[in-house]
Amino acid sequence: MKKMGLREFLFILPILLLIGIFSLWPVVQSFTYTFFDYQLNDQTKSGLYLNERFNVDVYNETAFYVERFLDRSEITAEEDQETVEQVVEKLNNVTSQFEGKEGVIEIDNELKSDIQESYTVTSEAINTLSEKYELQREQELPSLVKDLDNSLIESNFIGFQGYIKAFKDDRVHTAFINTFVFTIVSVAFELVLGLGMALIMNKGMRGQGFIRTASLIPWALPTAVGALMWSYLYDGGYGIVAKIFADIGLIAEANDLMQTATGAMSAAILADIWKTTPYMAILLLAGLQTIPKSLYEAGSIDGASKFQQFFRITLPLLKPSILVALLFRTLDAFRVFDLIYVLTNGGPGGSTETLSIYSYKAMFGQTNFGYGSVIVMIMFVCVAIIAIIFVRVLGTNLMEKN
Repeated sequence: MKKMGLREFLFILPILLLIGIFSLWPVVQSFTYTFFDYQLNDQTKSGLYLNERFNVDVYNETAFYVERFLDRSEITAEEDQETVEQVVEKLNNVTSQFEGKEGVIEIDNELKSDIQESYTVTSEAINTLSEKYELQREQELPSLVKDLDNSLIESNFIGFQGYIKAFKDDRVHTAFINTFVFTIVSVAFELVLGLGMALIMNKGMRGQGFIRTASLIPWALPTAVGALMWSYLYDGGYGIVAKIFADIGLIAEANDLMQTATGAMSAAILADIWKTTPYMAILLLAGLQTIPKSLYEAGSIDGASKFQQFFRITLPLLKPSILVALLFRTLDAFRVFDLIYVLTNGGPGGSTETLSIYSYKAMFGQTNFGYGSVIVMIMFVCVAIIAIIFVRVLGTNLMEKN
């Protein structure tokens, strides 16, 4: 076999760059976030800090308001006025050391000591003055002074603590079970129904092209649109599907469909089956059309029934297509987000909350990108394991030619 040379490598270099930028880099970035307590709603954790840092903006703003408050306070005693002047002088001495700088910066031990000393001096002075004078907004001032100390940002590197927290998190356990149930049930039904649709569409019949095209309509619709449509059908007040289920006895009342854990999960699975079964059917239909008709003719001559032909000819030769269909659909179902988000948003009571929904809520609802990335990496590992299992169990090497 000829080895790849420089010329051949240059041909595939663009696709390697695209894969690296749009596929590998986000994974590496998410993996990096998992080792930090990275929270955008906390200014002391709004970055990736391996070492201690200093927030110039927080200190400047706090020093400004403390000085302004003290200037407007009615402090009459001469010694107390001297105390105020010492506090202001101490704050100005510190701010002058990082004049012209902004944001989060690195600091040396000398500046760190000055900042801690300015906080100590200011805090003690405020406590002393508050006891002597009825200062305006007395209760808010100590909290304001505390921000002088908060401007020193400790390292938010936590190592593997995020993973340990996730493994102990009951909500992660529930989300994983919900994801697993949704994936197994929906993909199983989609495989059986998709195979049946593929067998029907593979038969010669009038209007075959129209039937194949029409069957793709559910899959062609945007998932969010399909989920919104099903939410109307499931509504307990006017939804026809909810009413039918109540009339035939599947649920006690129409409102129970989306307000109970079992009903909401079943509704989400049904909507997913309707949406993606045509996709499964098309993949399997492509595999069916590669099977030579002569094999079925030979089987008929040998006396094989349709049942025997299906299990001895169709299924074995359809194995590669089944692998592709199962692999794509299982990975897609395990990462389900838009359908659940629009239909139930993880409710009721987290009964349909999947790992992707939980990670979204952690990252964008709580702006906790560190812990949200941990959940994403757990999903990444699960997806990798699923892919390996499918290839191993079905024993098909897609890179080999027959």
